[in-house]
Amino acid sequence: MRTFVAVFPPPETQEALADAARGLPVVGKVRLTPPANIHLTLKFLGDVSQEDLGRLAEALELVRERHEPFEASISGFGAFPSPRRARILWAGIGEGADELRALARDVEESLEPLGFEREDRTYVPHLTLGRARGRSVALETVETVESPSPVPEFFVRHAELVESVLGGAGAAYCILAAYPLIRRP
Repeated sequence: MRTFVAVFPPPETQEALADAARGLPVVGKVRLTPPANIHLTLKFLGDVSQEDLGRLAEALELVRERHEPFEASISGFGAFPSPRRARILWAGIGEGADELRALARDVEESLEPLGFEREDRTYVPHLTLGRARGRSVALETVETVESPSPVPEFFVRHAELVESVLGGAGAAYCILAAYPLIRRP
């Protein structure tokens, strides 16, 4: 099964992000991410066998014990690889970015001994809001843009192990397990 480890904002934040994405100054055709699918990927795992899920769950259980819940906020919007030749539209993280990087690094380090390769790229916390359909698109500005509508801050309370099922209408996500971050006294 195709899996990844992620943080999902609460539904009101997902809806606000979807509204903001609809208001971005984009030139070209974009397939917007359905609100319920908007998330922060901590690590893409790829195909994982049913037999490996137990070892994966044990490793993620230990990760959650090392992190406290924290607040996160949206810092602006942009595009990968560049605003002029965008393939992916994203929302960046301001407050909470350091904590997300630490959580992603811990997931990365904890899963490497299980055979999951480390990423070559530096982790950049972001939420994918849309993908170009066919040719690349352009944001009308070359700078990171501000939200066209307010997006509420949110608490990151847990990480989740997610199965991604690809279909004609895009990916459907199924939460396999949640790992609540533990408050420390």
